[in-house]
Amino acid sequence: MDDLSRATGLGKQSIYNAFGGKRDLFLLALERSASEHVLRLTEQLAPGAASPLERIRAHLEALARVFASEVPLDSLFTKATVELADRDTEVAEAASAAYRRLEDQYADCIEQAQAAHEVSAGLDARTLATYFVAVTRGMEVLGGAGAGADVLRGIGRTALAALLAP
Repeated sequence: MDDLSRATGLGKQSIYNAFGGKRDLFLLALERSASEHVLRLTEQLAPGAASPLERIRAHLEALARVFASEVPLDSLFTKATVELADRDTEVAEAASAAYRRLEDQYADCIEQAQAAHEVSAGLDARTLATYFVAVTRGMEVLGGAGAGADVLRGIGRTALAALLAP
């Protein structure tokens, strides 16, 4: 709270009055972090000039670069999920809701790829969407542990291959 007070120029009591306390402030910050992940994904997978499959490929490439960079994305969302969700119901619920929103974005793009005959209609889009959430969050954790862009690109290429299965 001291750091936050210094950074904002607000007194601790003003911060507590605005946000209700440390826990409430943490949960708001967690929601914002999760929403930023969903927004980035929504923007990267949005329909445009590129095909749905190409949008997913570009998204995975962008994640490999970001997660392997010297200043990687600092994700309260992923860190809180890994460190707290198993023992904090509110964190688990917030993480679960955010993961569902991420899955929705992947599923929508995969369904577009199926409609464009880039991905087999016989594959389950929701299962693949869940798989992509797991893969991309794993890429984030590995990148934070020092995995390089080439390693993360390889993971992305392998994940993309799941979409091309017969």
